[in-house]
Parts: sequence; structure tokens; C-alpha cells
Amino acid sequence: MRELPLEKMLENVRRKSPLIHSITNYVTANDCANMLLACGASPIMAEDIGEAAEITSLCQGLVINLGTLNQNKIPSMLAAGRRANKLGHPVVFDPVGAGASKLRTQTALQMIKEIRFSVVRANYSEMKALMGGSEIGKTRGVDADVSDQITAENGEEAADFARRFARQTGAVAAITGAIDIVADADNVYSIRNGHPMMCSVTGTGCQLSALTAAFIAANPDMPLEAATAAVCAMGVCGEIGFGRLRAMDGNASYRNYIIDAMYHLTPEQLRKKARYQAD
Repeated sequence: MRELPLEKMLENVRRKSPLIHSITNYVTANDCANMLLACGASPIMAEDIGEAAEITSLCQGLVINLGTLNQNKIPSMLAAGRRANKLGHPVVFDPVGAGASKLRTQTALQMIKEIRFSVVRANYSEMKALMGGSEIGKTRGVDADVSDQITAENGEEAADFARRFARQTGAVAAITGAIDIVADADNVYSIRNGHPMMCSVTGTGCQLSALTAAFIAANPDMPLEAATAAVCAMGVCGEIGFGRLRAMDGNASYRNYIIDAMYHLTPEQLRKKARYQAD
């Protein structure tokens, strides 16, 4: 298996410090901003239609996150996405809750149709909804349906699905869960970093989407590898953060420890602790 240049990719994020525009949700906006700062990037968040495209022009990457979706955000997301496409900037899409409601599903499909995404980062249920394979209401809020968990038994099927998604959309597919799958039209990586307790912290997926935008903005010629590096880095920090927990610590402490771990993550740590393989 070809070893990915994970060290260089993290070094590039910290050396270039890309400015990332995040149109995200108010539940996780602060944590996403802190995760970007921790990895060495810089955050900016502007969602009013009067400035969304203009702010995007100043940045090196864009994240569109459907988390707390409302009708006012949709024109801003489209305007920012189109501006980023015009400028050739990477765009990461996080279709939070796609499949949970008609509004979310229809909006997600509109985004996929009208914006050229570099990466779509979602759970398996959300990704299936984008491909028309999930019934409305099946997605369990922002979590994957129990039947859509990626396991060793269905990993090959999930990898094939991710490649099909990438071929259809032109975006790198990053399907995250207990086992993560990152794929373009031809290549697939599976990642086995992270810890189950990460599911108890609201917004780890949103943070990963922001982190992915930073890695791709800093490594624009290697979107598949950069997305894989970001997924590995988030999982490694989940492991390091869990290792710091003490008897009276809970999910709030864990959230902070994950961000702290990203702040202190060294390129060598990332290389040594990342557990990925080409499928």
C-alpha cells in the first residue's frame, strides 16, 4: 500500500494557514471555529446574502453545512458555492440530516446539482439520501440509521457505493462512522481511527467537515489524500482526547480534549497513529 504523505499535509495546513469560510450551524459554529484554529487554519463565518459571496472571495476554502437549515440560508449557500466554484476554491458539503425531512433532502439535492463540491462529508444514511436510496424520515436526526452503520461485513459494499457516489458527483466521498470510507471514482481508503465516545459530543462531524476544508485548501492538488488525512487526524485526536479523560470527566471535557489534541498534534504523531488502508 502506498503510504500517504500525512505529515506533509498537516505541515502545509500550519504553514499556509488557509482562511476557511464556514456557513455552518449555530449548534457547532464555535467548536468548528476552534477546530480550524487548532489545526492551524483560520475561520470566518458569514451567512447573510449581502456578504456571503464577497467573504468567500477572501478565503481559500468554503464549508456548506445544513445543520440548522432555514430558508434564509439557502440563497447564501448557493451564492457562496457559486463564487467559490468561479474562483476554483475547494468546497466541502456537509448535508446534515439529509433524508430526515423534505426540506433538508431537497436542499441537499439542489446543492449537489448547482455547486461543484470537492468533498461531500456525511454519514452513510445522509449519503444514501443524496443518491435517492433512503426514504424521507429514515435518517435518525443527524445520525446514521442503525441499518446504515459501516462494519467489516458491509465495508466492501460501502466502498463500492462511495466510488459510485464520487463518479456521479465528481466529489470525493467521505462517509464517516465507526469505520470511515474516503473515495474518489477509482480509489478507496478505509480508516479505523477514533473512539465510540466521539458520538456523545455534538458537532464532531461538523468539526471534521471544517477540518477537511482546511486540509484540502492547503493541499489542493490531492483532494482524496487530503480528505483521508483530515479524517485520520480527527480520529487520532479522538483517541488522544479519550486517553486524557479522568473519572469525573464527561462529554464536555472530551470535546475540549479533542480540540486540544488537534492543537498539539504533530505530523509524526499523525503518521504513526493513523490507521488506514487502501481497499
